[in-house]
Amino acid sequence: MARYPDLPPMFDYELEDSPDSKKVYNKVEQWSGALLNELDTRDTQMETRPATNIYTVTTITLVGNPNKGDIAYSASTGKFKGYVSTTATQAWENLN
Repeated sequence: MARYPDLPPMFDYELEDSPDSKKVYNKVEQWSGALLNELDTRDTQMETRPATNIYTVTTITLVGNPNKGDIAYSASTGKFKGYVSTTATQAWENLN
């Protein structure tokens, strides 16, 4: 999951002297927190989604740029294969 930047703290500014500035900063801080939550939720949805493509080709070598979770049939082995993409490996794995 991606790491998104937080709003930097306002230590160098004297917000106590300006209540309006403090209110604006607090509103922006709340908005940025909600945005980060939405981005993290969307990342989780994208990472846990099911396969988006089931290829009708008869060999996995015809699939140019597979995505994580894609499925294809390998005629040479007679097996369905799923594309696995992790930090350690990126390969087609047998499903049956």
